[in-house]
Amino acid sequence: MEANAARQSLGLSVIIITKNEAARLGDCLASVNFADEIIVLDGYSTDATVEIARAYGAQVHQVADWPGFGPQKNRALALATKPWVLSIDADERVTPELQAEIVRTLAQPIYDAYQIARLSEFCGKKIRHSGWWPDYVLRLFRRELGVFDNVQVHEQVLVRGRVGKLKSWFLHFPFDDLDALVTKINRYSSDAAQMMALKGRRVGVFGLMTHSVWTFIRIYLLRRGFLDGRHGFVLAATAASGSFLRYSKLMFLNEANQRAQTSALNKANVQTQPGVLSEADKHSESRLLTEVKTLPHSGLLNSSNGRVEPK
Repeated sequence: MEANAARQSLGLSVIIITKNEAARLGDCLASVNFADEIIVLDGYSTDATVEIARAYGAQVHQVADWPGFGPQKNRALALATKPWVLSIDADERVTPELQAEIVRTLAQPIYDAYQIARLSEFCGKKIRHSGWWPDYVLRLFRRELGVFDNVQVHEQVLVRGRVGKLKSWFLHFPFDDLDALVTKINRYSSDAAQMMALKGRRVGVFGLMTHSVWTFIRIYLLRRGFLDGRHGFVLAATAASGSFLRYSKLMFLNEANQRAQTSALNKANVQTQPGVLSEADKHSESRLLTEVKTLPHSGLLNSSNGRVEPK
């Protein structure tokens, strides 16, 4: 009873977006059961995600379309009713230390939003370098002052107010294995390429190469990925390949868009320019001239009055 009373006094909504997260969602929900309400916005999962969410007492809502991570999280945010919101992903966990700090913070908040570090695990190893730690993300904020930016991937919370940092951290389990990492890199690179294309970004082969090489150098050397051992090397190499895929897709996407625009422009010019005939029109004109040439002289049309007269 005391735990329930404490939970109700926090004024905290937890929001989670899901799609086929049955394998990870239970542990996530168990770590946030101190909140006043838990809202799960699901993309019509085909596994047991919805059943698991309801078993943990979450409010489950479902939508069929996928507008991207930012817009989807804004949908979940719109369903929250408490003054404070904690946004968490299914592959993240609130530690007991973080829970206690959140409870203390919301009792006497100093800031309007708080960043929280994430300690991530990759293939059984906690990664403390490679740019993975401390990996601060803004996730705890006043509901009326925060909104997610409208992007497909790598969304962030935009807050109108002061931002602080908590000392405790999430546990983060982003990839079950290397296959999962490669799959995510492929999917995210496609979304990122589309975002960059919409912003007018362009890249050539040289830029593609330099982005990839620089990504590896930044993660493995500058961010000391080598201190994470072979895990750090793999993370740097896969990040470089992700950069390579992202900019390769951007390059080919721009080329495809350019071809489509050129084709549409050519068709528009053909339709609007006087005296310019399409291939079908040219064929018809050629056939008509042939027929006219084969007519007897007495059958020529007098264009002045529309009557057929002998010459």
